[in-house]
Amino acid sequence: MKLKEAAKKVEDGIEKTLTYCNFPSEHWTRIRTNNVIERLNREIRRRTRVVSSFPDGNSALMLVCARLRHVAGTQWGNKKYMNMKHLEAAVEDASIAG
Repeated sequence: MKLKEAAKKVEDGIEKTLTYCNFPSEHWTRIRTNNVIERLNREIRRRTRVVSSFPDGNSALMLVCARLRHVAGTQWGNKKYMNMKHLEAAVEDASIAG
Protein backbone atom coordinates (compact mmCIF):
# COMPACT_ATOMS: atom_id res chain seq x y z
CA MET A 1 0.00 0.00 0.00
CA LYS A 2 1.06 3.58 -0.61
CA LEU A 3 -0.27 4.68 2.76
CA LYS A 4 3.03 3.86 4.44
CA GLU A 5 4.84 6.22 2.05
CA ALA A 6 2.24 8.93 2.62
CA ALA A 7 2.44 8.53 6.39
CA LYS A 8 6.24 8.77 6.21
CA LYS A 9 6.02 12.02 4.19
CA VAL A 10 3.57 13.51 6.69
CA GLU A 11 5.77 12.46 9.59
CA ASP A 12 8.91 13.88 7.96
CA GLY A 13 7.26 17.20 7.07
CA ILE A 14 5.19 17.85 10.18
CA GLU A 15 7.74 20.23 11.70
CA LYS A 16 7.86 22.39 8.56
CA THR A 17 4.08 22.24 8.20
CA LEU A 18 3.49 23.54 11.71
CA THR A 19 6.18 26.25 11.65
CA TYR A 20 3.47 28.91 11.65
CA CYS A 21 2.61 27.82 15.23
CA ASN A 22 5.85 29.49 16.39
CA PHE A 23 4.27 32.86 15.60
CA PRO A 24 1.61 34.63 17.69
CA SER A 25 -1.79 32.93 17.34
CA GLU A 26 -3.26 36.14 15.87
CA HIS A 27 -1.07 35.60 12.78
CA TRP A 28 -1.75 31.91 12.21
CA THR A 29 -4.60 32.27 9.72
CA ARG A 30 -2.79 34.90 7.71
CA ILE A 31 0.39 32.83 7.51
CA ARG A 32 -1.39 29.59 6.58
CA THR A 33 -3.39 31.14 3.75
CA ASN A 34 -2.53 33.33 0.83
CA ASN A 35 -5.92 34.97 0.31
CA VAL A 36 -4.42 38.27 -0.82
CA ILE A 37 -2.48 36.63 -3.64
CA GLU A 38 -5.47 34.48 -4.60
CA ARG A 39 -7.70 37.57 -4.72
CA LEU A 40 -5.20 39.40 -6.92
CA ASN A 41 -4.91 36.40 -9.25
CA ARG A 42 -8.72 36.20 -9.55
CA GLU A 43 -8.85 39.90 -10.42
CA ILE A 44 -6.18 39.51 -13.11
CA ARG A 45 -7.87 36.38 -14.49
CA ARG A 46 -11.21 38.21 -14.64
CA ARG A 47 -9.71 41.11 -16.56
CA THR A 48 -7.84 38.90 -19.02
CA ARG A 49 -11.01 36.90 -19.72
CA VAL A 50 -12.81 40.11 -20.68
CA VAL A 51 -10.23 40.73 -23.39
CA SER A 52 -10.20 36.99 -24.25
CA SER A 53 -7.67 37.26 -27.08
CA PHE A 54 -4.40 39.15 -26.96
CA PRO A 55 -2.42 39.99 -30.11
CA ASP A 56 0.82 38.97 -28.39
CA GLY A 57 2.30 38.15 -25.01
CA ASN A 58 3.42 41.72 -24.41
CA SER A 59 -0.12 43.08 -24.50
CA ALA A 60 -1.23 40.53 -21.90
CA LEU A 61 1.79 41.41 -19.78
CA MET A 62 0.99 45.13 -20.07
CA LEU A 63 -2.57 44.51 -18.85
CA VAL A 64 -1.35 42.50 -15.85
CA CYS A 65 1.34 45.08 -15.01
CA ALA A 66 -1.17 47.92 -15.25
CA ARG A 67 -3.42 46.14 -12.77
CA LEU A 68 -0.52 45.45 -10.40
CA ARG A 69 0.53 49.12 -10.57
CA HIS A 70 -3.04 50.15 -9.79
CA VAL A 71 -3.23 47.80 -6.78
CA ALA A 72 0.17 48.95 -5.49
CA GLY A 73 -0.87 52.60 -5.74
CA THR A 74 -4.27 52.37 -4.09
CA GLN A 75 -5.51 51.77 -0.57
CA TRP A 76 -5.90 48.07 -1.40
CA GLY A 77 -2.16 47.83 -1.98
CA ASN A 78 -1.32 49.75 1.20
CA LYS A 79 -3.57 47.78 3.52
CA LYS A 80 -1.66 46.01 6.25
CA TYR A 81 -2.17 42.28 6.17
CA MET A 82 -0.86 41.57 9.68
CA ASN A 83 -0.68 43.56 12.88
CA MET A 84 3.04 43.47 13.63
CA LYS A 85 2.57 44.59 17.25
CA HIS A 86 1.80 40.97 18.18
CA LEU A 87 5.06 39.78 16.62
CA GLU A 88 7.07 42.61 18.17
CA ALA A 89 5.65 41.73 21.60
CA ALA A 90 6.56 38.05 21.10
CA VAL A 91 10.11 38.94 20.08
CA GLU A 92 10.45 41.28 23.05
CA ASP A 93 9.17 38.57 25.43
CA ALA A 94 11.63 36.07 23.95
CA SER A 95 14.56 38.45 24.35
CA ILE A 96 13.63 39.14 27.98
CA ALA A 97 13.26 35.41 28.73
CA GLY A 98 16.48 34.32 27.14
